[in-house]
Amino acid sequence: QVRLVESGGGLVQAGGSLRLSCAASGRTFSSYAMGWFRQAPGTEREFVASISRSGGNTVYADSVKGRFTISRDNAKNTVYLQMNSLKPEDTAVYSCSRAQFKYMDYVPSSYGDFGSWGQGTQVTVSS
Repeated sequence: QVRLVESGGGLVQAGGSLRLSCAASGRTFSSYAMGWFRQAPGTEREFVASISRSGGNTVYADSVKGRFTISRDNAKNTVYLQMNSLKPEDTAVYSCSRAQFKYMDYVPSSYGDFGSWGQGTQVTVSS
């Protein structure tokens, strides 16, 4: 059972930046695609971004494209989410996730493609 621990959330003004990190336990990190989701109060969990096992391919939600960047460091078992030009509507709990299966030949972006989740980190963007 993998353990995913997010960090880096906080309170930031609109237009500011934050970098989230997610550290994964175990020795199979590089075998799985990884993703970030977010959930605001009263809403469903929303896909934000995902990245392939090697980091060479990424997928983004339209709402964050051009502002957020997902990356990973397989040597450190860590996936990152760099968030720039933050908006109040980005306020949510951000959770990282690991793909359901190893060696997927596509970059997943649906909730059902992911099988392990972190506890999340709160991001609050003030106007």
